[in-house]
Amino acid sequence: MQIAIAALGTEPKDELKEKARRFVSTMTRCSRQVFILGGYWGLMAVVVDEAIRDGHRVVAIIPEGAEHVIMPSEVIRIDTGCDPRCRSVFIARSGDILVSLGGETGTMTEIMMAYAMGKSVYVLTGTGQSTDKLAQAFPDRLDERGFGEIHYFDDPEMMAREICKKYYGKDV
Repeated sequence: MQIAIAALGTEPKDELKEKARRFVSTMTRCSRQVFILGGYWGLMAVVVDEAIRDGHRVVAIIPEGAEHVIMPSEVIRIDTGCDPRCRSVFIARSGDILVSLGGETGTMTEIMMAYAMGKSVYVLTGTGQSTDKLAQAFPDRLDERGFGEIHYFDDPEMMAREICKKYYGKDV
């Protein structure tokens, strides 16, 4: 399974770093995934490092202007040559589902895109980021057409357990 991860591109608070680590660690107990992210900085770097440590495969879809970023050798790097919004299309499209671990406009763009593509979207709340407001604004679905599904969780381990149960049939 390929899981697109939408996450903050700037330096996160320690509490949010820990939530991201707990999500990846819980996912590790059900299966090894392919995680698809938009870079190796901010919260994304925390997810990449934890995923590699736990034996997951990682694909980084890099926007134009970030080709200079050095990544761990285990990361499969794709230099898109397009701006961050264009790069978000590749992230949302490539995941079987999308998981948001907290972020701002870029993360919300990826959430909206994945939903519009008919994907299931899992959003971590209580992150202290703007994505927390989505649960208040759109509690059941993002629009009247309901292309995809949106699920909100305030606990990263509960979110991972739900994904493991739904897609792998495993209680972890």
